[in-house]
Amino acid sequence: MTPKAVILDSAEVRRALTRIAHEIIERNKGAQGLALIGVHTRGLPLAARLAAKLSELEGVEVPTGSLDITLYRDDLSEVARQPIIRETEVPFDLAERRVILVDDVLFTGRTVRAALDALIDIGRPTGIQLAVLVDRGHRELPIRADYVGKNLPTAHDEVVKVKLSETDGADSVELWDRAGLEEAGESA
Repeated sequence: MTPKAVILDSAEVRRALTRIAHEIIERNKGAQGLALIGVHTRGLPLAARLAAKLSELEGVEVPTGSLDITLYRDDLSEVARQPIIRETEVPFDLAERRVILVDDVLFTGRTVRAALDALIDIGRPTGIQLAVLVDRGHRELPIRADYVGKNLPTAHDEVVKVKLSETDGADSVELWDRAGLEEAGESA
């Protein structure tokens, strides 16, 4: 099976992340005092790439961490009988830092809500911003991203699949019909 459309190819993903990095620097007047925390799974490599770009542009090391939101989900019983718990790793103090949460796709806002709850349980940053590669709309909660690589209006029966070289062997953003994806034996 093939996707309905390839929304971003590898070069477009790279350009979107470069633009987001520039926007982060502009809004925060540099990279001092920032930390990036990626939401498992694809938010982690995106956070690492953004941190590398910020360091390249500003000459400042930007610490990164990872956040597992599994136990903070409001649909945990619907996800799996035995959910996979991944490691949350925030090897720095959140106090006096502006944290940028990084995720691949913003959809209903429920993942971000869970990430905010998990983050606040770890510590209290001076501010929290949100960066996503794709915003597909259909919000169920009053959440918006501060930095967006691509706004992509979608239908409810469509699926946005982000593929990254670190997790999938190549970079792309694809649009699929949910039925076609299930026929191909892939999860949405």
